[in-house]
Amino acid sequence: MESVRKNLLLFLCFCLFLASPIQSYNTFLDCLLHQVPNSNISQLVYTQNDPSFTTLLDSSIQNLMFMSPNTTKPLLILEPTIIQEVQASVICCKNHSLALRVRSGGHDYEGLSYRSISATRFVMMDLASLRDIHIDPYQQIAWVQSGTTLGEFYYAISQKSGTLAFPGGTCPTVCVGGLFSGGGLGIMTRKFGLSVDNIIDAELIDSNGRVLNREAMGEDLFWAIRGGGGGSFGIVISWKVRLVEVPRIVSVFTVSKTLKEEAISLVDKWQRSAPNFSVDVLLKLSIEPDRNKGEPVAVFKAFYHGRCSGLLAYMQVHFPELGLKKDDCEEMSWIQSVVYFAGYGHAKPETVLLDRRSEPKKNRKAASDFFTDLVPYKIWKEIFNKFHYKGEGVMHFETLGGYMNTIAESATPFLHRKGVLYSINSIVSWPANADVAEKYIGWLKMIHSFLTPYVSKNPRRAYVNFRDLELGMNEEGNANYENARTWGEKYFMGNFKGLALVKGKVDPENFFWHEQSIPPLFAGLAADS
Repeated sequence: MESVRKNLLLFLCFCLFLASPIQSYNTFLDCLLHQVPNSNISQLVYTQNDPSFTTLLDSSIQNLMFMSPNTTKPLLILEPTIIQEVQASVICCKNHSLALRVRSGGHDYEGLSYRSISATRFVMMDLASLRDIHIDPYQQIAWVQSGTTLGEFYYAISQKSGTLAFPGGTCPTVCVGGLFSGGGLGIMTRKFGLSVDNIIDAELIDSNGRVLNREAMGEDLFWAIRGGGGGSFGIVISWKVRLVEVPRIVSVFTVSKTLKEEAISLVDKWQRSAPNFSVDVLLKLSIEPDRNKGEPVAVFKAFYHGRCSGLLAYMQVHFPELGLKKDDCEEMSWIQSVVYFAGYGHAKPETVLLDRRSEPKKNRKAASDFFTDLVPYKIWKEIFNKFHYKGEGVMHFETLGGYMNTIAESATPFLHRKGVLYSINSIVSWPANADVAEKYIGWLKMIHSFLTPYVSKNPRRAYVNFRDLELGMNEEGNANYENARTWGEKYFMGNFKGLALVKGKVDPENFFWHEQSIPPLFAGLAADS
């Protein structure tokens, strides 16, 4: 009886809330019930009047900027638990002209998976309940659903094998749906490539509600979803990936250097050396403020496929200036290294990776770049000088090279490969006080502007997984390919046109749309573009 009462209340609230000249909205629930008659609609559909609505909406919002009262909220939240409910949601949203946003982990820097700047009427689908994992350690493959966090996926692999892993990102609360859709940089990229370089099949719901695997969707669409950005081509429910072999013991170290400890010279040496290291050695860099010392520091983090003796010997030959000592290096299993690079050190057990809420929510803004040329020594000095401010600005540098140099730019939409030395994610966060946002974002813009002469050019590149609306955006309903090139070619360069052509084939009506979704381009018009 209680379930019937809630269903009736849900229907009445829905009809009252969606009352509009477009009367077909009132049949939306009927559509869902027709498509999936055995589903519990009260646990699939949440209106803004539902007591659980705000809790569910906020659960995966990682950026506090988008939890303000001024943020446009979805009319409804859909939380499917089975593939048929995803299919039904797509069909019914399309039939009722309801725009649809899809969220896996909510880490999108611009929040486009759960908010809209242009559209005032949209529905959000949350994939958090779709996180099944099936691992075959003998075939060294896995199927993983898009709502699975990286932490959950990595942990599941570790429970099956101590020598299998997957090359992905370091933040354990990022979901595979978001990471895979844009590329997937991580600590093993130099040896095994991106996450998308290790995807071998997928299950996608297209704009007509059909379930397509790689064979059914065709190679063009399979190419597009592996790095073309989320929210443009369909909803990928699950991914089939190739696992990689790692040693039972790997090694890591973290070394911080101040200006008095020759940080600038070491950074200059790093950019000249690290991209050319053996694929078994990753040496990352970040420049960040050290509040205890009251100055910026260079933080070097290494990951090595082997024991400390090998890493120490390698660094002594190739980067002796860092002064690495035996006590700096630590040996551990691969899954322990995941915890280490997630920032937990030794304080947390491996099960911390299963906590989907472990990432602290902050106000944040980010910008990305790729470097194809060396930065002059004097410029590094100026960069350090710009960190003399009491904020939470940090510059994360991801070393590329290695295996990435061997993969063709056309292999996936992510083409920042051969000739790219490293990428950068400049990010700033600030306290939960909207009054200071302008100051912090201003610092980020200043850093981004300052780097202009030294980063990639024509166009200046960016990483779609570090989405940035400062690059430009689509207006509501805008499917203009020429306008979208202003931001699209920065993310995808020459691959942007190919993505737009795929979009024109698989979603010509532009159902899957957001402010930086790929616009459809049709073959007859492509010759003029």
